[in-house]
Amino acid sequence: MNIRNTKKINLLDSEIKVISIPIEEGFVCLRGLSPKRLRFEIEYGLERGTTSNTFLITDENNQSRAFLVHPPGAAFGDCFIKALSNVLPNKNIELVIIVGHVNPNRTSLLQRLARNYPQMKLICSNPGAKLLKELWYQKKPSSQGNLQNTELSIPTLPIIDSIKKKTTIRISATSNLQLIPAPTARWPGGLLAFEMNLGLLMSDKFFAAHICTQDWAEINSSNTEEDRRYYFDCLMSPMSSQIDSLLDKLEELDIRSIAPGHGPAIDGSWRSLWNNYRRWSEVQQTASISVVLLYASAYGNTAAIADALANGVRRTNVRVESLNCEFTEVQELVNSIKAADAYLIGSPTLGGHAPTPIVSALGTLLAEGNRDNPVGIFGSYGWSGEALDLLENKLHDGGFKFAFDPIKVQFSPDNAMVKTIEETGTLFGRRLLNKKRSQQTRATGGISAHRMDPTLIALGRIIGSLCVLTARKGDGSKILSGAMVASWVSQASFSPPGLTIAVAKDRAVESLLHCDDHFALNILADGRHSNLMKQFLQSFKPGEDRFSGLEINESPEGQPILPEALAWLEGCVKQRMECGDHWLIYAKINHGKVLDLKGVTAVHHRRTGATY
Repeated sequence: MNIRNTKKINLLDSEIKVISIPIEEGFVCLRGLSPKRLRFEIEYGLERGTTSNTFLITDENNQSRAFLVHPPGAAFGDCFIKALSNVLPNKNIELVIIVGHVNPNRTSLLQRLARNYPQMKLICSNPGAKLLKELWYQKKPSSQGNLQNTELSIPTLPIIDSIKKKTTIRISATSNLQLIPAPTARWPGGLLAFEMNLGLLMSDKFFAAHICTQDWAEINSSNTEEDRRYYFDCLMSPMSSQIDSLLDKLEELDIRSIAPGHGPAIDGSWRSLWNNYRRWSEVQQTASISVVLLYASAYGNTAAIADALANGVRRTNVRVESLNCEFTEVQELVNSIKAADAYLIGSPTLGGHAPTPIVSALGTLLAEGNRDNPVGIFGSYGWSGEALDLLENKLHDGGFKFAFDPIKVQFSPDNAMVKTIEETGTLFGRRLLNKKRSQQTRATGGISAHRMDPTLIALGRIIGSLCVLTARKGDGSKILSGAMVASWVSQASFSPPGLTIAVAKDRAVESLLHCDDHFALNILADGRHSNLMKQFLQSFKPGEDRFSGLEINESPEGQPILPEALAWLEGCVKQRMECGDHWLIYAKINHGKVLDLKGVTAVHHRRTGATY
């Protein structure tokens, strides 16, 4: 694919822009660029900004029609409409819009386009058309407890062409577009587009990454692998079986490049990413404990809570299966509930009630669920929360035991709340694992053959220094912090000075240790390490401040320093390697200081390599 050079544009720190990237004659990518994170949803957590890729296809022999594939959300509205007007000034043209997924933000942008282009038509999947019809005339509640008023009246819903199966449409004499329904729990209205002449798969939410870049395609897969893995873990992991089915379907296509809805395109390395999706999905599907997550979401807020909960549970290597109750068959719902070891159910409150699909799912859970399995409820609301009260009362009266207090979020969760919800999910997963271990221990008479393995006993003879890793990220009210005791630490390089730290996947601080994140390693002193160990080994509640009651200093990059430590080092994460149930973090050391020249490093001795 010959991408013509694009003019480089300098972006201000917080400026949102839309640039035009020519792909072929009559084929343009309108890329929205946001250098800062747009939303608090968990998938934006790496805070590397984002892009939104929309594709405009025109035919020089037919000036009366144009195709727009995967329009952006409302955040890019003003600059996108301006950019589209520059390349498509004829307002009377028949603008055919292929909608990859449907949500309130995208619907808002479509309404604006309908005012500008009165001949607009829409192509959606069958579930996507259903969602669009529900959302088009719906007004979103405001924070004042009333419905938002719009200055302009809502335009008439355009004609919708519903796609029920793989369909090919003719764009021009040299261009054919294949449309492929791709429903999932998170995006039931998913619809992918494949330009057959170029071999370009416009994959919308799949294979995406939230990275702000003007480059059409990634330079190599290693530059974006962490971002794409993080995106997968946040959004795709709970739908692993659906992802596998979609990949099987797409194998039939003659793909040469993939252009997702977010991030750079993937040219030469798309097969590698494809295989990674297979591998990452397999990890979830082989987990021995499973949680079924049932939800519906009117404005995306309850879905954002569901994503954060699922991501927290996934960190413990417990499988999460997400089911959108609006688009799940009854038998699939029954089978998933019967097979699960625990249940999570979430709902918005609409007009003082729970949506009908959630009420039906609740009835199925009450009829088919195992009362010995724990349950958790969650949801968002505008000015009332009757749906959550319904879930809580019905499940309580039905004899279910709650694993945590109901998560009730007014409107959308902020940064701190997202992290708290994640930690709640992680604690939920840990308790499921502990329950299974207790059952296995009782079954073997209390003797663990695993811990008596001579190889593991020998492995336990490796010693490490006792440290406290501390991390802080963000500014002002958006600051997130975390800490953990670390003993799997080793110097890794002389030039530059660097070290490695093994961090368990279920540690809350792990989310603050991605590439380019900073942290401090506080090396503890023998003989006076007990108080700090007691502080950081205690069981913290989700969202609880790890540094409460402690005197804290700061490193040059603002990382927490413990004055009682023997020494401290400040590092910047440069690489991450997945190692089973841990991430191995390699960091370059930028600063450090010995606080006690006469002290001796505290050392951690273990009896076995099966535990810390």
